Amino acid sequence: MRADIVPGALLPDYELTDHTKARRRLSELQGGDPMILVLSRGHFCPKDHRQHLELAELYPQISVAYTKIVTISTDNLYELNEFRSSVGAQWPFLSDQRRIVQRDLEIQEYTDPHHDPMIPHTFVLEPGLRIYKIYNGYWFWGRPSSVELWQDLREITRKVRPDWDLAAPGLREDWEGPKARHYPYTADA
Repeated sequence: MRADIVPGALLPDYELTDHTKARRRLSELQGGDPMILVLSRGHFCPKDHRQHLELAELYPQISVAYTKIVTISTDNLYELNEFRSSVGAQWPFLSDQRRIVQRDLEIQEYTDPHHDPMIPHTFVLEPGLRIYKIYNGYWFWGRPSSVELWQDLREITRKVRPDWDLAAPGLREDWEGPKARHYPYTADA
């Protein structure tokens, strides 16, 4: 991994083709919400399938918690859609068939020259693509569990949502006025 890709830094705003053949930027997909970004080996990896099955099981909580999730894989569009369908994913999958992310982040998995995948990583991102935590998933136990993701996302949400504690001073008055500190009624909405 590149030396500057660490917690607190900004992740590059990659633009790739999604499973529907649309070009998408990570910042567009994230909006103003926390995000889980999975850099995947691809459809051929049983560890990636297991991780994505667990994420699909967690997806109802991710969705109602104003959190986004995106997977980037070196698969072509056909394989990308097969992978997405096989795990029941309801979130965007992006194809990095040209290995842009792999090269830029310096995460080529040199132990598999046949598939030339990325070393799998899971990023937990604060709004603005700010890195909160990075999990290296080369070995399966390096990937985050649902419990770890829950804890990370709780801390991010507590940090970025001024209305985390409705008893905080001034929140009731804000609610009765401009609602600038109440998600999703932020000042720029």
